[in-house]
Amino acid sequence: MQHLKHLLAVENSRLAELLRYGLYGLDVCLRKAQAEYPHDPGVKICDEVLQEIQVLLEVEKEGNANVVNSTVSKLHDLRLAFESDSELRLYLGDCHLTSETDGDLWNEIHRKLLRVPEDLAQFWRQKALDFAEAVGAIADYSQVYHLPFIRDEIIYPGLRGTVICPGLGLSQAAFEQSRIIPGYAAEEITLLAGFLGLLIKFIEIDSDLHHALKSVFSFDIIPLDLQPEQRNQYIEALTDRFHRIQKAEETADPLLIVRAWLDIDEAIHSLIFVPPAERYSWWGKLQQESRRALKKVVVSANNAGYDVRIRQLTGIYADICALTKDDLQLDCGGIPGEVLACLRVYAKINHEEIPGRVIFRSSR
Repeated sequence: MQHLKHLLAVENSRLAELLRYGLYGLDVCLRKAQAEYPHDPGVKICDEVLQEIQVLLEVEKEGNANVVNSTVSKLHDLRLAFESDSELRLYLGDCHLTSETDGDLWNEIHRKLLRVPEDLAQFWRQKALDFAEAVGAIADYSQVYHLPFIRDEIIYPGLRGTVICPGLGLSQAAFEQSRIIPGYAAEEITLLAGFLGLLIKFIEIDSDLHHALKSVFSFDIIPLDLQPEQRNQYIEALTDRFHRIQKAEETADPLLIVRAWLDIDEAIHSLIFVPPAERYSWWGKLQQESRRALKKVVVSANNAGYDVRIRQLTGIYADICALTKDDLQLDCGGIPGEVLACLRVYAKINHEEIPGRVIFRSSR
């Protein structure tokens, strides 16, 4: 590995450039293969290989072949502009960025933009690209790290040129290769299977994610990156609720299906950031796909002769707190006194009331 570092660090070397592109291509191929063969006995060792490749891709010559340094300085101005933007802080709280390389910085910024309103996110995507182009990097839509889901979508591009890094996207092929469910499954079950695969992968790549799932931990919002046991318990709970949906569907009991959907929708919405993502952000819109499917299940139950009602809880907390239980409070994000996220909808099934659960901003 040391000789690879030395070659990569040679200035103005075509061989070094070819090696760099070759390593980048190998990284992409191995990641795709991992998605296709998740139970392969070489998966853990492959993770270590990928880490070594990333180390190699993050170094370059500075002074002589024995001096290597990260390329973070190329996007230093982008870092400063992002961290100092007051509008971003309204939605993200602390905008401090922790990445040490340009590639990581590009990805960290774009993942944070998934939590802010779409118009602000689009403004900053273009601004980030302007900064990148100013130092000789251009958008690369061909190299994208794929997350499994029910559709294809480029979430944001990578970069090539003076900065080389993959972007991020959704891939239906990666979802189908995961074999979570058979291809003939119902549309709503397919959507939930997509969420299962996507959220588990997102947890792996985004260290900012938290969970607020009551059945796992009732009293606080837990950072998954800092508490691996809680991360594993959240993933187990999400997976278990998905399997309960499958069993409920087999019974064809509309009320059993509604209850199972209420539970898994809560699990999906309990994977959050702090502050929670804005409702009309990319992340907020993604989670709403689960809630729209829940509403379809409610309609089906009502068409079967049952009386089922649900209510997504938003707005001023004092106006809806009678419909909730075991809520959580934050002192950042949103407007003081308002709901920041509806983790579980309020439901009424025939004459039974089932409280919702929210995160709200303290009024102080």
